[in-house]
Amino acid sequence: MKYPFPRMRVKAAIMPLLWMPCRIALTLILGVAFYLVPNASASDPDIQPTGDSQDLPESIRLADLIEHAYAHNPSIQQAREAWRETVEQYRITTGYPDPQLMVTWFPEPIETRLGPQDWNAQISQQIPFPGKLSKAGELVAADARIARLKLDKTIKETLMTVQESYYELWYIRQAKTVTKHNTRLLNHLRKLAETAHADSRTTLTDVVKAQSQTGQLQYDTLLLEELEQTEITRLNGLLNRLPESTVGILAPPVFRPITTDLETIYQLAESNQEDILMAQVGVDKGDTKVSLARFQNLPDFKVGLFYAGIGEPDVPVQPRDAGRDAIGIQAGISIPLWFGKNNSRVDKAMAEKSKARAEKEVRVNDVRTKIRTLYFKARNAERIVTLYETDLVPQAARSMEIAEVWYREGESSFTDFIETQSVWYNFQLALARAKADYGINLARLERLAGKRLNDDAAVSVEPAGKEQQ
Repeated sequence: MKYPFPRMRVKAAIMPLLWMPCRIALTLILGVAFYLVPNASASDPDIQPTGDSQDLPESIRLADLIEHAYAHNPSIQQAREAWRETVEQYRITTGYPDPQLMVTWFPEPIETRLGPQDWNAQISQQIPFPGKLSKAGELVAADARIARLKLDKTIKETLMTVQESYYELWYIRQAKTVTKHNTRLLNHLRKLAETAHADSRTTLTDVVKAQSQTGQLQYDTLLLEELEQTEITRLNGLLNRLPESTVGILAPPVFRPITTDLETIYQLAESNQEDILMAQVGVDKGDTKVSLARFQNLPDFKVGLFYAGIGEPDVPVQPRDAGRDAIGIQAGISIPLWFGKNNSRVDKAMAEKSKARAEKEVRVNDVRTKIRTLYFKARNAERIVTLYETDLVPQAARSMEIAEVWYREGESSFTDFIETQSVWYNFQLALARAKADYGINLARLERLAGKRLNDDAAVSVEPAGKEQQ
C-alpha cells in the first residue's frame, strides 16, 4: 500500500508539534529562574550570614565556648549534612531501577499481514537477582555509619581545638598580667637604681641593666598583644563569629589531675576512637563487598510489555483479524558470561577486606603511640605545675623580698636584686605556661580516649546536646 502523504510533507507537519513542548519547557524554566533566583538569599532559611549568631557572656567559661561551637561551627554543620546525605542514599541504592518506556513511530508504516504498523510502544522493568539490592544497601548502611563517625570525629576535634584555643588565650592573658605587674615593679627598681646611682651606691651598669630589662618588657607586652588578637581571631573562627569580635573575661581553668591509668586509656581509645571504629566498619564493609561481588556474578532479569498499533490494510480482500493491534509480553535475562571479570570482582573485594584489616591495625598502633606521648606530656606538665606552684614561685617571691631588704641595707648589689626579680618573672610565666600545656595535652588525651580521665571516667567529652545515632 502506498502512503497517502509524501515523506517531506509528513516531516513538515510533525516538526512544529515536536518543538512546541520544548518551547513551553524552556519558557517555564526561564520564568522560574527569573522569579526565584533574585530572592534566594532572602527566602532560603539555610543561607545565613556569618557573624555573631549568638553573643557570649561577659565572663566566659570553657563550657560556654564548647556549647557555642557545637551549635554554630560550620565544620560540624557540614559533617552533619554529609551524614544525612549518606542516610538518604540508602533508599536510592535499594530501590529498583526506573522502568523504561520506548515509543517508536514510523514515518513510512511497515506493512504487515494485518495492516500497516504506524507505531509501537514497549515498557520494561529490570529486576536484580534476589539479594543483590539488600547487599548494596548494607554497603550504604556501612557508609552511613562511617559518615556518622566522621561527624563525631569532627565534633570532638572542633571542641578539642576550642579547648586548646581557650587554654592558649588564658595563658597569653596571664602572661600579660604578669608582664604588667613586673613592669610596674621594674619601674620601681629603675627609679631606685637611678636614685642610688646619684648617691654613688650603684654603678652605671646597674642602671643600664634595669633600663634594658624595661625595654625587653615593653617588647614582651607588644608581642603578647599581637598573640592575643591572633588567638581571639582563631577562637572566633571556631565559634563562627566575626574575626574582631570581643572575647570577654575567661574563667580560670579547673586543674583536674589524671586518675585513669595508661592501660585503661588504651582500652577506652580502642572502644571510642573514631579512626579505629571507622577501620572496623571498613572490615565489616569488606565482608559485604565480597558477598556483593558474588551476587554481581549472578544474572539480572527483565520483564516488559509490547504494544503495536496496526492500521486497516488497503486491500480488496482483508484477513479476518485485519487491523488488530499487537500485544506481547517480554522476558529477558542477563548472561554473566565473562568469568575472568567475575572472578576479578571477588578477588578485588577480598583485597579490599585485607587492606581494611591492616588499616585497623595501623590505626590502633598510631593511637596508642599518640596516647603514650600525650600521657607523658600531661604528666610532666602536671609535675611542673606542682613544682612551680608549691616550691619555686613562693621561693622566688621570698628571695625577691630578701634581695630588696639586703639591697636597702647595703648587704647585696643592685644586680642581685634585678636577677631575683627576673627569676620571679620567669617562674610566673613558666607556671602559667605549664598550666596551659597541661590543659591542652589533657584535652588531646581525652579526645583520643573519648572520655574524661579524672575520677568520673564515664562522663563523655561531648556536650549534652549531641545527637544520638
